Amino acid sequence: MSTDQRAMIDAMLRQRPIPEGPRPVEEIRAGFRAMMAGMTVPDGIRTTGTSLGPRPALLVEPVDGGRSGTILYFHGGGNVFGSPETALSLTGSLVARTGFRALSLDYRLAPEHPFPAAIEDALSAYRALLDGGEDPSTVAFAGDSAGGGLTVTTCLAAREAGLPMPAAIVAFSASLDATRTGESMDTKAGVDPFFTRESLAHTAAMYLAGQDPHQPLLSPAVLADPTGFPPMLLQAGANEVLLDDSTRMAARARAAGVDVVLDVTADVPHVFQCFAGVLDEADAALDRAALFLTQHLRTPDATRTPAAANRR
Repeated sequence: MSTDQRAMIDAMLRQRPIPEGPRPVEEIRAGFRAMMAGMTVPDGIRTTGTSLGPRPALLVEPVDGGRSGTILYFHGGGNVFGSPETALSLTGSLVARTGFRALSLDYRLAPEHPFPAAIEDALSAYRALLDGGEDPSTVAFAGDSAGGGLTVTTCLAAREAGLPMPAAIVAFSASLDATRTGESMDTKAGVDPFFTRESLAHTAAMYLAGQDPHQPLLSPAVLADPTGFPPMLLQAGANEVLLDDSTRMAARARAAGVDVVLDVTADVPHVFQCFAGVLDEADAALDRAALFLTQHLRTPDATRTPAAANRR
């Protein structure tokens, strides 16, 4: 265990200036862009702007060949901030480790576009993949934080629309309970260097726009029926207030007969995977996520270069 690395990252996150009162949305967005610009993006990938349904997307793929299969990625940011570019350290790491391509969706954000705009865009993106000839057995949903929540709620929306399930779900530190009733909201208060109940409430109010959070598409960890879902990998850090979003979602999935892996790493913060190259636990977690994806996507070919297979 990398005690020094974990302590360094915790200290770095705590050094961020604490605003006096809620921040304007543009200030939140700019601050997040600046923070994520410092994350390591792996070599050996290329990015191309494209679209999925009515929304822009970023195609991330290996430069030296890969294998058939698509990761439909949903970036984090509380449904208020973030973009495919801010998630590039994560999508790039998954692409480099698996050889699959990733399509990172630029879904609409609140407060300009509150609930359920993000879910509508995610569902439209998945439908566009299927309409374009993608076999669902070759598609996985992946995402972090609010985007991790979208991996679950998009499956709920797809099932309601009569669409087939994707092959797998991978969610990093997923936000899955807008009611904020998990015990970790209190037991990890102060331990979490990134979020407080108040900061989460500020962005959640923009997304909810007055909607009752007690509904499956907003709080699937406590209200959704995941029957028929594909295999799920839920990764979280033990130091985050949203930890119980993942633990309770895993329990619901198990009760519904879904294959689920709950993967909790000690003493690390929210979406610690973005610290790949700096934190050993981040690289190890991404390795496990890549293995999970390669085990569950049914690809018609096995073409993969040694560099793509071994790249860290």
